[in-house]
Amino acid sequence: MSLTRYGVEPHVLAIAHRGGAGLAAENTLAAFERSYALGLRYLETDVRITSDGVPLAFHDAKLNRVTEGRGLVKRRSWDEVRRLTVFGSEPVARLDDLLMAFPDAKFVIDVKDEESLEPLARVLRATNAVERVCLAGAWDGWLASLRADLGPGLSCALGWRSLVSWLACSHGRVAPPRRVANGGFVHVPLRWGRLPIFIDRLVEGAHDLGLRLIVWTVDDPVVMHRLINAGVDGIITDRPDVLREVMIAEGRWPRTVYAERDDR
Repeated sequence: MSLTRYGVEPHVLAIAHRGGAGLAAENTLAAFERSYALGLRYLETDVRITSDGVPLAFHDAKLNRVTEGRGLVKRRSWDEVRRLTVFGSEPVARLDDLLMAFPDAKFVIDVKDEESLEPLARVLRATNAVERVCLAGAWDGWLASLRADLGPGLSCALGWRSLVSWLACSHGRVAPPRRVANGGFVHVPLRWGRLPIFIDRLVEGAHDLGLRLIVWTVDDPVVMHRLINAGVDGIITDRPDVLREVMIAEGRWPRTVYAERDDR
């Protein structure tokens, strides 16, 4: 199997959340560059669409929180958005620029709304990135539509409906139906609202369904150690520098993949 495809490596996946939001302004090229320089080859981002159909690496529906702009992203053209900065320091990144800047990296892309589907598919084709992304954070129907459009090389995490069904079955210690396993990955938060998610109980169930279990968003090194020892398949973090040190301490840092960036 080609190592260019998302998630085929057998090791724990170290995934930089929003490019490594604890290292630089979230979802900017600067954040992704810092995580990449640490040796991470798995990067997470989000997609929002401008009024003229340009996919951005951007989390919020509105510009307000992270830029000096105001209003909905989808009401602004790329020419307007390109003049803004994230937290006053870095320009907003286009998704196609991001994918082309790191051609050997794999990406988790959270699909934030239905309007993103067609422009996202177009960019993934244009950048030849279909097999090195995993789509997540989306409703089941959106993911099914993108899989039908882009083909079997596209990886997906469980959609929201399937995830809730799977978690409910796991909480009740009931075997979920096989149809729930409609993606190769399951992305689980540490908490669901006020309720903690008992990750240790989920690992075996995920593996029984042929799913790789990825946990988000984890910045505490103590929790990172616990999750790795529980057998999770990946951790999404704002602090890739911390996760790297934890994985090195656990003897889990994948030297064969990242050797050219690893000075240890």
